[in-house]
Amino acid sequence: MKTLPRELPASLSAVSGRADVRPGSPLPLGTQETRGGVNFALFGRDATRVRLELFDHPEDAAPAQQIDLDPARNRTGDIWHVWVEGIGTGQLYAYRVDGPYRPSDGHRFNFNRLLLDPCATAITRAPPWDFAAARGFDPSAPEQDLAPSTRDNSRSVPKCVFVNEPFDWGEDRPPRHPWSETVIYETHVRGFTIHPTSGVARPGTYRGLVEKIPYLKDLGVTAVELMPVQEFNEDSLTRRNPQTGQLLKNYWGYDPVVFCAPRGSYSSAEGPGRQHREFKELVRAFHGAGIEVLLDVVFTHTAEGNELGPTLTFRGIDNAIFYTLAGDNRYYQDFTGTGNAVDANHPVVRDHILAALRYWIVEMRVDGFRFDLASVLGRDGTGKLLADAPILERIAEDPILRDVKMIAEAWDVAGAYEVGSFSGRRWAEWNDRFRDDVRRFWRGDDGMLGSFASRICGSADVYTVSGKGPECSINYVTCHDGFTLNDLVSYRDKHNEANGDNNRDGPDANFGENNGTEGATTDRRIETVRKGQIKNFVLTLLISRGVPMLLGGDEFRRTQGGNNNAYCQDNETSWYDWSNLERHGDICRFTRGMIAFRRAHPVLSAEHFYTGTEILWFGPDGGPPDWFDPKQNQVACLIQEDERNALCSMFNAAPDEIDFRLPPVPAGRQWYRTVDTARESPQDLFAAGEEPLWEAPRAYHLGPRSSAILLVR
Repeated sequence: MKTLPRELPASLSAVSGRADVRPGSPLPLGTQETRGGVNFALFGRDATRVRLELFDHPEDAAPAQQIDLDPARNRTGDIWHVWVEGIGTGQLYAYRVDGPYRPSDGHRFNFNRLLLDPCATAITRAPPWDFAAARGFDPSAPEQDLAPSTRDNSRSVPKCVFVNEPFDWGEDRPPRHPWSETVIYETHVRGFTIHPTSGVARPGTYRGLVEKIPYLKDLGVTAVELMPVQEFNEDSLTRRNPQTGQLLKNYWGYDPVVFCAPRGSYSSAEGPGRQHREFKELVRAFHGAGIEVLLDVVFTHTAEGNELGPTLTFRGIDNAIFYTLAGDNRYYQDFTGTGNAVDANHPVVRDHILAALRYWIVEMRVDGFRFDLASVLGRDGTGKLLADAPILERIAEDPILRDVKMIAEAWDVAGAYEVGSFSGRRWAEWNDRFRDDVRRFWRGDDGMLGSFASRICGSADVYTVSGKGPECSINYVTCHDGFTLNDLVSYRDKHNEANGDNNRDGPDANFGENNGTEGATTDRRIETVRKGQIKNFVLTLLISRGVPMLLGGDEFRRTQGGNNNAYCQDNETSWYDWSNLERHGDICRFTRGMIAFRRAHPVLSAEHFYTGTEILWFGPDGGPPDWFDPKQNQVACLIQEDERNALCSMFNAAPDEIDFRLPPVPAGRQWYRTVDTARESPQDLFAAGEEPLWEAPRAYHLGPRSSAILLVR
């Protein structure tokens, strides 16, 4: 972690002990520069005392100035506020909040805890964050949380950074791709370029990601979905890798500390708040390339964990309002597997979440969001799932958010599963039914024919009941959570030993197949099968109605060594080894070609389900498929593009080759071969206009475990 420079903006020179202090305004919450100073506003309904502390340096334990807010002058309703003269961008600050410490009533105020502003838009990158100091007691002695800690943690926690720098957006315009033209690429900001083989000047940063825009544009994706960039603590874990002895890192970051601050360690620039500008530069650059920026956001839980966790912000400001508490109020409801759940449908918390979403759209100009464990957002203060959750309706109808993409992970760890029925049509959803059914079909499982066909057609069986269309289905075979595509065809079982949990973490049902041996191999026969299966998955994903999402690195066979839960592996397990791009350039070429194929044939991505006249399914003999034969795993479909043009896709998940009888073509038209996953590159895929004539118009010979596409032209 880099050390911040001690030089501060000139605007801070007048602060210590000499700044004019006035009552200020209750709105807006957070900070706002106005009339030569900054207004600070903090929600605190049950607080009895609030102190604002201003710091000169991130490592300082003692503030340069502390301002106690008078309840009579500095409080309006539940909002504490103050205006301070003579400070500006770069000012470091934090709060102390006092009130009752009664866990049985849900209150955990502690004036010894230095707290972050829930509305902070940047926090400092140093000193290293000590969660043990933020707890103030030993979690192995659980009764200690019944009394407040007397330990002051101000030296060991980051401070908030006030940021209000002008930024030149130039001619920036959000691309606003319709769902029918969207291809999503999910990636981790740091992992994408931190490996020495990435070849970028600023590895592991926002700017490093910007350096790879030409690659992404050439690949053909229209949106990047960034794993969490909301500020989190990478040093929150206490377990060690049993294989190396090294402390594990919080690599994924699905436990934010505040909702509006971009991750500081992903910035290549020194200085307080510089990550703010660098993130904007990233968005501007991606927009200039016609690529949207989607954020994977977490509003369902925070890094404060359960009753034994650290006090960082929400818990110390108003624990009873921000979190969903258990019946005795000392404990937390946990629908997320992290120890707590945000009470997203409390009106105060609802407004806070909406303000954060608006901030990312208006100030940072992102193009949409993927909501982690979104079903938690549909629960009330007791944990009950609501039919029409207020926060989901507010998000869907908010005038600022109307044109941005909204994607739900429509389940949680407490049993909620709402794929196909999550809120209204405004919400798209990660379709794990697509993932599992496509995996199982290509693995050769019995009884998957009908489900496989439904996934290709947009999952009407999943979405029509709720009135949604195929554009609401975010189709994926792999994502950050689980096997990579290479590992899906190289491992039958997960291998998470390095996570330090005896291989108990991560899902057991992966529907993977090692195709002959577990893990990496030099056996050419096994490698040929694996390569063909990877191409089958890519082809299936990119011809299916719905919105395709690729896991970053799958296009050049990124591996995690069979680890299907690499959340704590900030190392070569998770990093993108770009030398694979040369070794597996044929897979990247195939992926690029299939994205281009999808773009060239809009019928594949239309935002409605197929009608009976648009698609015809048939078996190898040319007749209707036997949908009810559990052993049947060979099928084809003819898709009409218009009166004279059509696509014929054939799928063979069996270990034996097969001949498909082809439908007749109109007079004067012929079959052309465009894709065949059984063939070696470059014969496996042809660009538009370069497809060779298929000279056996009555049948097509399809190899084992392969797929092919013919065109009528």
